[in-house]
Amino acid sequence: MLIRNFFLVCGTVLMVGMGPAISYAGLPDTIDQIRGSIVAVGSIFPNKRVTANMPKAIYSGTGFVVGNGRQVITNYHVITARDLDVEKGEKFAIFSGRGKAAKALSVKVMRIDEERDLALLEFDGPALPAMALAGSAWIREGSEVAFTGFPIGMVLGLYPVTNKGIIAAVTPIVIPAQSSRQLTAAQIRRLRSPLQVYQLDAIAYPGNSGSPLYDVGSGHVVGVVNSVFVKGTKESVLEHPSGISYAIPVKYVHQLLQSR
Repeated sequence: MLIRNFFLVCGTVLMVGMGPAISYAGLPDTIDQIRGSIVAVGSIFPNKRVTANMPKAIYSGTGFVVGNGRQVITNYHVITARDLDVEKGEKFAIFSGRGKAAKALSVKVMRIDEERDLALLEFDGPALPAMALAGSAWIREGSEVAFTGFPIGMVLGLYPVTNKGIIAAVTPIVIPAQSSRQLTAAQIRRLRSPLQVYQLDAIAYPGNSGSPLYDVGSGHVVGVVNSVFVKGTKESVLEHPSGISYAIPVKYVHQLLQSR
C-alpha cells in the first residue's frame, strides 16, 4: 500500500511539473507540410520545348506561395537579374513540382518593394498550398529557423534543399565604412534610416534568394532569405564576403500584400 501511494504521489508531481502538453511538429514534419509551397522563379520561352511539359527555362531564384494559393513572394532582384527577351516571347514563370516532373506556370509581377527587395507575383490556374505568415513581431535571437529553396537551381531537376540555423542577430542592413568613399549613394540614403534584418548562422547561396525563412516548429514564415541584395550593402565594405546570410523580416511581406 505504501509503495502504491508513493507511485501515485510521484505521478501527480510529474503531471503537475509537466503542465499542459504543447504540440509542435519536428522539422521533418514541417518540411513535409511546406514543401508544396516552394517554387523556383525564373522565365520561360513558351515556344521552345525541352520536354512535353517543360518549355526552355532560365532559373533565377526561389519563391513561396502565400495568400489565395496563386500568389508568390520572392526577391525583387530575382525578377530583375536580367532583361526579358520579349522578341522571343520570354515570360516570367514559376516552376512547381519535384524532379523532372516539374511544371512551368506563367506569372505576372503585381507589386514590388524595391527598397526591401521584395516582389509579389500571381499566376492563373489551380491554387498551390500557401504558407502561413507569422505576425509582424520580431523573432528573438537564438530562435531556431529553417529555409527551403534551390541553391543550385534546376540543374538536376527541381529538388528543394532545406538548411537549418538560428536567428543570430537583428542587425542594420548597412554598416558604416571607414571612409565615405566606400559608400554608394544608395547606402548613404539607408544610413539615415537603416533597415533592420535578420542575420542567420546558416549559409545561403544565390539560388536561395527568395526562399522562405520559417519557424522550425510551426512552419510559419518569419522572413525572406536574401543573399545578393543585403550582401551588396552590409558586406560591400569587406574584401571577401563572409558567407553569412540574411533575411528580410516578414512584416514587409505583410505590407506588400496589403498595399494597393
